[in-house]
Amino acid sequence: MSTPNEDRAEGPDEDPLLAVEREVGVLFRRGRARMSELSRRVHPQLEGMAYSLLSHIEQAGSVRVTDVGVHFAVGKATVSRQIRALEELGLLAREADPQDRRSARVSLTEDGRRRFLAARAARLGRVRELMEGWPEEDVVRFAELLHRFNDVVGEAAVSAG
Repeated sequence: MSTPNEDRAEGPDEDPLLAVEREVGVLFRRGRARMSELSRRVHPQLEGMAYSLLSHIEQAGSVRVTDVGVHFAVGKATVSRQIRALEELGLLAREADPQDRRSARVSLTEDGRRRFLAARAARLGRVRELMEGWPEEDVVRFAELLHRFNDVVGEAAVSAG
């Protein structure tokens, strides 16, 4: 009887692209689960991608609702529903876009910013714990390689869309 891991060719003979595909899959699965947990840490009623949405808005400071949809590659109805839920919880504020009154901009409220930053600090503390045994140059190189990989994935998504 074989175990699930016996089907994987790990080691020097493994195709490196298969290893990347497998490890990225593991990272994505774990990341989705972690994202829901982080969202609930911001507010117990949040689910799924709320943390990522808040992160994007926090980084932008103020962003058009339509640009949030473009960033996450979701439709207007989906992003509007997510934004509305965050507004109802008092985490986001909406205002008219001064350059285009037909559009709206959103930003974090003080409570939203406080909650988001607390969740991010907890997440960063966990990452720090997980990587505490890594030499600093490995952490730097890992961040560079992840950034490079994300750039390629982003470029492929744009050219495919």
